[in-house]
Amino acid sequence: MDIYTPIYKQMKIDIRMNLKAQKVELKIRLDTPDISNLQKCADFVQAFMLGFDVAGAIALLRLDELYVESFEIKDVKTLRGKHLSRAIGRLSEKSGKTKFAIKNATKTRIVIADSKIHMLGSFANIKIARDSLCSLILGSPAGKVYSKLRQVSARLAERF
Repeated sequence: MDIYTPIYKQMKIDIRMNLKAQKVELKIRLDTPDISNLQKCADFVQAFMLGFDVAGAIALLRLDELYVESFEIKDVKTLRGKHLSRAIGRLSEKSGKTKFAIKNATKTRIVIADSKIHMLGSFANIKIARDSLCSLILGSPAGKVYSKLRQVSARLAERF
């Protein structure tokens, strides 16, 4: 119901699950106020399927300047075996402190699913978060990434 209600009642889009094809189908109704609501709903469902929580994905319905971007660790650097595991470990850590710091400093949502990384946020903030994550993948220590994030977040706060 958390997924159905915002799509059907607020965006006025019909939604159903096709069990044979295992797909979520969206359809415009006669009382749909704006045709772009269909794309917003598709992005919302995709974000939920990628692993974002419903509250974070609903922001895609309400704000126009939010995007979802995904990349694999192999896109940054070709790693195999234990090297790949270490890179994922640098991103997520035991307590999640590094990922939490990047999320808060850049005001993005980040989901790490195996070797894929999904980010939800504004275009500029996603770029900053991606740069931080890529430097961690390439082997930078977390302290260096924290200091760079501190500088960038101070610059962002100064801009606004």
